[in-house]
Formats: sequence, structure tokens, C-alpha cells
Amino acid sequence: MRISETIYADFQNVDKLGRVRLNLRRTLFDLKTQRIMLEPGKELVLDNDAGVSGKGIVQFSEEEDIWVAVIPDNEQ
Repeated sequence: MRISETIYADFQNVDKLGRVRLNLRRTLFDLKTQRIMLEPGKELVLDNDAGVSGKGIVQFSEEEDIWVAVIPDNEQ
């Protein structure tokens, strides 16, 4: 299955579990303009505009009260 929804992500902006935070202004802009609704388990392409991209699986961080994405081991 090909994932077609791509959003900006800063791969250095991670929580203590190593999940990429999806709370940056650019990320929120991409979500809004593409009308992407986040939900646990949703797969997205994360892209940093510098040639680095990969699949992310959405989770909600209860501790930080924000959406995050896990990068599967086979994508790292």
C-alpha cells in the first residue's frame, strides 16, 4: 500500500521515546491545508525538505498532549 499523504517533520524534534513530534507550525500547516485528520495508527510520509523522508505511524502522546509519529525500525 502506497502512502500518499506527506507532511513536514523535523526529525530532531523527538520526545523521550524517540517519536517525532507533529506540533511544528509547518507540520500543522500541512495537516490543515491537506485536510489530514490524525488518528492513532494512521500512516503518513514524513519529509524534512532536505531529502530525508520516511514512513511514520501516528500516535498520541498522553504525557505531552500532542500527536507524534513512530518511525518503524525498517524505515530507519
